[in-house]
Amino acid sequence: MPSVTEYSEEATVYVADNASTDNSVAYVKSAFPSVKIIQNAENGGYAQGYNEALKHIEADIFCLVNSDIEVTENWLSPILSTFKKEKNTSIIQPKILDFKKKDHFEYAGGAGGFIDKYGYPFCRGRIFDTIEEDKGQYNDTKDIFWASGACFFIRKEVFNLLNGFDESFFAHMEEIDLCWRAHNLGHKTKYISESTVFHVGGATLQATNPRKTYLNFRNSLFTLTKNAPSSIYLLVFTRLVLDGLAGVKFLMEFKFAHIKAIIKAHFGFYANLPRLLKQRKTLKQSKNYYMEKSIVWSYYVNKKKQFNRL
Repeated sequence: MPSVTEYSEEATVYVADNASTDNSVAYVKSAFPSVKIIQNAENGGYAQGYNEALKHIEADIFCLVNSDIEVTENWLSPILSTFKKEKNTSIIQPKILDFKKKDHFEYAGGAGGFIDKYGYPFCRGRIFDTIEEDKGQYNDTKDIFWASGACFFIRKEVFNLLNGFDESFFAHMEEIDLCWRAHNLGHKTKYISESTVFHVGGATLQATNPRKTYLNFRNSLFTLTKNAPSSIYLLVFTRLVLDGLAGVKFLMEFKFAHIKAIIKAHFGFYANLPRLLKQRKTLKQSKNYYMEKSIVWSYYVNKKKQFNRL
């Protein structure tokens, strides 16, 4: 909050309190009296929480900032300038570096997100668990496929056109689903390195938490089923097999709770499949959404662990 209030003169700052049960609201009112507070009636996760809170905000552009983000001086200027100049750019992500290791990219978004043909997301600066040092290799402005929800700018009219985040996701990958739906309607998502923020990461769920594994695997299948073009049955089957290989990897690492999480994620997907297929019929799908290569094959077989080597 100190960095956001200090360096965001161009913006009105809100805190969306997702039905917290501690003294968060009282603290914000006391420590940051200029900040407006929106209190949600229940904790519906990231997706529902933002959907509810943003109904109360009048602005042309929304910037969604996680509570564990530190922003930097002039972070808004290059992004607002791009929105003003490029009418077809609807979503923007800044450079996201690691708060704990500030010369490295951060897992959640790095220098902008992409997706492979089997629905696996990855970033410039982060592929699976390999994090790159920031050496200026991504000091650019680039069209990307998805922007990280840790720090996510979107035009209000586009957010409303898409009916916001899919609340069935609860948390994790809902921003990828939103960006995919925007892409399928012809909207651009962009990364701008002139704006930099630092992300603590794992403030809600640590990477080692099986709940996170469950949400990531289930929601990835949700996203693929809703948005991928052409026939999806072979595509989804292949993805399920690859998820099984991930389970074998967890078995070799004695991470049994994560194997259980994958199985639970698959059954959660099967239970939701009729709804997802019905939802798919209401959405537009378009081609050229992914990187043609399998990121799993490139990373684990060809040992290409940096984006620039793909």
